[in-house]
Amino acid sequence: MLLLLLFLHPFFLSPITSSDLATDKAALLALRAAVGGRTFLWNVTLTTPCNWQGVLCANNRVTALRLPASSISGTIPPNTLSNLTLLRTLSLRLNHLSGPLPSDLTQLSQLRNLYLQGNRFSGPLPDFLFSVHSLVRLSLAQNNFSGEIPSGFNNLTRLRTLYLENNGFTGVLPDIELLSLQQFNVSFNSLNGSVPKGLRGMPENAFLGNSLCGKPLENACEANGETPAATAGSNGNINGVENLGKSRKKKLSGGAIAGIVIGSVVGFVLLLLLLFIFCRKRSGNKARSVDMAAIKNQETGIGEKPLVEAENGGMSNEFSGSAAAAAAMTAKREIGVGANEETKKLAFFGNVSQVFNLEELLRASAEVLGKGTFGTTYKAVLEVGTVVAVKRLKDVTISEREFREKIEGVGSMDHHNLVPLRAYYYSREEKLLVYDYMPMGSLSALLHGNKGGGRTPLTWELRSRIALGAARGVEYLHSQGTVVTHGNIKSSNILLTKSYEPRVTDFGLNQLVGVPSSPTRVAGYRAPEVTDPRLVSQKADVYSFGVLLLELLTGKAPSHALLNEEGVDLPRWVQSVVREEWTSEVFDLQLLRYQNVEEEMVQLLQLAIDCTAQHPDTRPSITEVAIRIEDLRRSSSLGDHEQSNVVSEPY
Repeated sequence: MLLLLLFLHPFFLSPITSSDLATDKAALLALRAAVGGRTFLWNVTLTTPCNWQGVLCANNRVTALRLPASSISGTIPPNTLSNLTLLRTLSLRLNHLSGPLPSDLTQLSQLRNLYLQGNRFSGPLPDFLFSVHSLVRLSLAQNNFSGEIPSGFNNLTRLRTLYLENNGFTGVLPDIELLSLQQFNVSFNSLNGSVPKGLRGMPENAFLGNSLCGKPLENACEANGETPAATAGSNGNINGVENLGKSRKKKLSGGAIAGIVIGSVVGFVLLLLLLFIFCRKRSGNKARSVDMAAIKNQETGIGEKPLVEAENGGMSNEFSGSAAAAAAMTAKREIGVGANEETKKLAFFGNVSQVFNLEELLRASAEVLGKGTFGTTYKAVLEVGTVVAVKRLKDVTISEREFREKIEGVGSMDHHNLVPLRAYYYSREEKLLVYDYMPMGSLSALLHGNKGGGRTPLTWELRSRIALGAARGVEYLHSQGTVVTHGNIKSSNILLTKSYEPRVTDFGLNQLVGVPSSPTRVAGYRAPEVTDPRLVSQKADVYSFGVLLLELLTGKAPSHALLNEEGVDLPRWVQSVVREEWTSEVFDLQLLRYQNVEEEMVQLLQLAIDCTAQHPDTRPSITEVAIRIEDLRRSSSLGDHEQSNVVSEPY
């Protein structure tokens, strides 16, 4: 009998499993039939829905449904989602869904991740939402929800992420005390009162756009510490009457008012006079040429700091202020004290014609573009109209002979995806490198700079093209020998031409200088095995390039990559997201506008994860990286269908 049961067991089990998957398939088809908008690209003739776009299965059951930015509209009918009994992730964000939340969410006992942001759901938050105890991440941002935020969120004890921003919530903010809560945002609603104690550890930007007070916000609450003066309530009205009576008792006399008016007029006139003097002085300064020859005669300027020292990295350029003055002064001294003829000249590489000399470079008008790991870089405009970038190295610790040998190796590098080093100048106190000037700045500025309407759209085509070009540039460096590395790969060292072709810069400079005085600036890209930034292997370069790929895909800056910017440990964060089975949530929102390339995006994400493996031997070579990027770009057939699949709605 036991043998008979064991024999029949698969036959009994198979129909049940098939029936469950058939139920999942029927639920998905019912959802597709109920909502409007773009037709899902599902082949209904397939027995299993596990190969449908946006559907993920595990153990022959549907566990995730991800249809972001799919132009879905209408309402979700009841008794549809509840049939997906093992659903763990539901992502319908950035669509046009409306009405209340579907009530059958309560029956999804396995639901962990619910992403409904960027829709048109409305009404108050229903109480049944707080019975979905399995929720870990919940985003209802950018909808039309109204009413008060319920305290029922305290029932969701596993909740780590709660996003409610950009809705119409009113009233006071309840005290949500969840030990697991890590990400929270209620900004840009109509909330008032004080920030409750349980939420005071959240960042300030989680509460902006409301009438809230108290920590972490800068505006303090009233003396009772509970309500802001603007939203005091009934007691506030009584206080208002009392204050009005006091103000009447303390009414100013006519003489006092006249004195205040006269004093204000006099102060205004004085202010105008000071502004006039300041503008005259400034225009006089502008009239003088900001050339290096003039600056180097001003001894008093040597000790001052440059006015602009933004971290633009690598080939961010600027020859302005005292940094330029110091360089020019030192160069002038070297020339004037009878230094040898070699010291007086710029050393040019290869067959580059010498269209300018050191004196002309030092007379160039200039501006500081940024301060990088190995020194400050300047944009210099010479009198003949030539524009170059000049890097003033700091902390050079090697001898002159060794410096010249190593810089000759850097200057010999010649590849389409490298910023060529055209010339250098060496003296005892100054070391200058002259590069081609890249007019569009760095990839870092493109990703994290201007957020306004005039910014360059970061399409999948542009990002993947930059990734491939940068990989080819690094591949060329590695092909020059087993010990040749870049040593400082990061987004600020990927510069862009006018056509947004990538050029890698700052290669080989880690061999010229000592340990950077600010090593944390590159910590977000540094491989875990690297302890000395001067000793970077090719596999460590691959790790840094993997972080660069993650930066391109997520739009997030690695930790310490940008000064005064909050960054994240990208490899660790991405791996945690992938483990939670919500892989598509790592991508930059702008990338979700492009359909039919999701598979290529996932492939590039997997490549980035491979590159950032902890053990160097398990990372691919940069040649393999370039081949894989080229293959996925070819498979995506870019240019044929990408533009026709762009969702035009704003984000």
